[in-house]
Amino acid sequence: MNNTYFILRHGETTHQTKKERIVYPWPESSPILLNEKGKKQIKDAAEKLKAEKIDLIFSSDFPRTRQTAEIVAEKLRKNVIFDRRLREFNVGVFRGKEAKQYYNYFSSPKQRFWKTPPKGENFRNCQKRMFDFLKEVDKKHKNKKILIVSHGDPLWLLEGKVKQWKEDELLKQKFQNKSIKMGEIRKLV
Repeated sequence: MNNTYFILRHGETTHQTKKERIVYPWPESSPILLNEKGKKQIKDAAEKLKAEKIDLIFSSDFPRTRQTAEIVAEKLRKNVIFDRRLREFNVGVFRGKEAKQYYNYFSSPKQRFWKTPPKGENFRNCQKRMFDFLKEVDKKHKNKKILIVSHGDPLWLLEGKVKQWKEDELLKQKFQNKSIKMGEIRKLV
């Protein structure tokens, strides 16, 4: 890689604090926004990022990531480049449904890597679009510090690709709750 990359998952939202397990909308028909705790998480993250001297900020265009990126950009005095490839994982026909309907579509967690829900994507598809984005940015820029603002699953899959984790290791990271948390910054490479 020609650059140094940091990833940041959007801050907490009211949607994610609800106890019901509803599969998120995609693309968002009704905006999911940061709650007060989420805004504070991102302001704290922005303070930490000041020391890194970030050159460029790329973000998903969904409202919660847009809010996140704009809070950071204001603190760092940078512009944000929005890119649709950084969007949330697309669950297709399961948008807005109870999560158990989505999970019951698969015979095992590993099947989510290759079995694609109608009008959606599988984990391999999502990982490819995220990594294609990273490769394109890496070709265009040299010796920059770049922040990528996105969502939990896409960032988890991107981190796994960069670190060359096999699918079993990726699932282990996810089920042991080691994937990126809301408002968390990680150095990717």
